[in-house]
This record gives sequence, C-alpha cells and structure tokens, in this order.
Amino acid sequence: MQDALYPLRFAPIFKPAIWGGTALRPMFGQAGSAEAEGEAWVLSDQGDSQSVVAEGPLKGRTLRELMVTHEREIMGDASLSAGRFPLLLKFLDARQALSVQVHPDDHRAKLMEPSSAGLGKTEAWVILQKDPGALLYSGLKKGVDSAAFQSALQGGTLPDVMHTFSPDIGDCVFLEAGTIHAIGAGLLLFEVQQTSDITYRLYDWGRVDARTGKPRQLHIEQSLTCTDVERGPCGPVRPLPIAGEKREQLVSCRYFTLDRHQGSEPMTVGASGQCRIAVAVEGKATLEHAGTKYPMKPGDVILLPATIGPATITPHGNATILECGPAA
Repeated sequence: MQDALYPLRFAPIFKPAIWGGTALRPMFGQAGSAEAEGEAWVLSDQGDSQSVVAEGPLKGRTLRELMVTHEREIMGDASLSAGRFPLLLKFLDARQALSVQVHPDDHRAKLMEPSSAGLGKTEAWVILQKDPGALLYSGLKKGVDSAAFQSALQGGTLPDVMHTFSPDIGDCVFLEAGTIHAIGAGLLLFEVQQTSDITYRLYDWGRVDARTGKPRQLHIEQSLTCTDVERGPCGPVRPLPIAGEKREQLVSCRYFTLDRHQGSEPMTVGASGQCRIAVAVEGKATLEHAGTKYPMKPGDVILLPATIGPATITPHGNATILECGPAA
C-alpha cells in the first residue's frame, strides 16, 4: 500500500557561486556560510541535486523517488519531462552580476547536449529585494540586429546593446529560451524554470575566478547558435487579474503557470487534479489542509499533489504567496 500524500515541504539545496552572497541560508533559519552562495534550489529533480522531503511520513524521500512511486497522484493531468519532475524552483542572491548568458530551447538542447534529454530552459523571475539602482539585462535593445550583436560580442561591449532596466520589487520577467540576459548585482529573486541546467556564457564582465586565477569559460559558439536576436527587449510582464479570484496571473506558457496572491484575507491555493506549488515570498502565513497546519514564511515552498486538491492559506497580516505548477 502506498503512503498517503499530503502537502510536501522539501529541504533547500545551496549552490556556491562566484557572484553569490550570504542571504540565502538565513532565509531558511540556517547559519550563514563563509562561502558565497548564489542559489537555493527549493524544488529540484535535476541530476544529482535531488530535493528531499523535510517532514511527515515521507521524510527523507527524494522528489525522484516520488516521481517513480506517486507520479500520477502528484502530477495529475501534467506530464513529466524526460521522466523528471518538469520544473526547478530556486531563490537567487546576486551580490555581483551574473554572466551574460543564454539557454537553448528544447530542440537545440537535444541537438547540442544529448545528455539533456532535450530539455531547454525557459524561465521566469520575480524580484524580491533590490539595492538602489540594481539592474536587469534582458534581451537586446530595439533595432539591434545580428551584425550589431556579433560586433558587440567580439568587441567586449555586449552590455551596451542589451535592454537594461532597474526593476521594482514585485516585477516579474518572463524569459523564453534563446533570450540573452543577466541578473545585475544587488538583487534577490525567485525563479521558476524548466528542469534543465544548461547555461551558455557570452560575457563575464572581465571577472577572474579567485579559486583558479583565470576567467571563467565562455561558450561563444553555442551561444550564437541559441540566441534569438530578433526577440528584442524583454521587460516586466503586466499582471493579469483573474476574474472572480483574489489572485493575478504573471505567466502562462507551454511549460508552467505562475500566479500571485497578495493581502491579508484567506487565500485558496491548489486545485483538484492539478499539481501546484505554493511559495511564500513576503510575510507569514499558515497553509491548512485536512486539519493539519503548515506554517509558511519567506522561502518556504510547499508542493500540493494533484490528488489532495485545494488548500487554504491564512496570512498573519499581509502576505504574498506565489503559486506555480507545470502546464497540463
């Protein structure tokens, strides 16, 4: 007999990064690390970075194991991607700017990285904290063609031809695979993406890795193959209010949906037959399902299996909860 499912919370996986800071571990009630950490993967079925259930009867089980034993109960109408949970969720702490990079779409990932199982990387960001003047680089400026792009790349002036803006807290940016981009210094953000870890660097700000004394590897040929030069600027999305509901839609694409709940009134998350994930990004709240209460604070992520249906989140004051899930 299979174990009964319930709202699932997972332990974060911290990733060191040359551009990272020290803000992530304290989000999860842990002591800070002396090593710079750029990412906390909070839901992952990517390679060896397997999320592990943190509490309840299934404590210690990996997301990969759950996909084997409880796939349909968790996924509902949605499908796995190459046998894996299709989404990877993370928080990023950019104390320095990330490299200017690009990710392939599914077709190019299959051709260029056979081990990727044909999974590209389309993603979305939500800005949670920012230093004054912090910047995002997303897409190319209007009018920049292939020749101008390659000239800037060869001349070391790539940021000059990129669309750049200072985001507001709460801004959501949707980046289809093939869009060149960079997260500037001084930003803390949430990201939802396809389950893929393919990143090609075009430019790295002249940075030298202190551990090796050398610049980090660039991937110019692969980047040129993947970049969609015609896509142009990529700015914040315009939230779409959902009629009759106290939430707004930020992204709905072929890979995932991303909605936002805000306020002090009870919120309903999850849906019968659909896999959903609730992500607390501001304030404190309590998720309740089947008489059990699950406290939530910024950084907490709870996966709601399709078979358990909706749950209620009660804010303690004002709270912001993101809700995402794989597209059916």
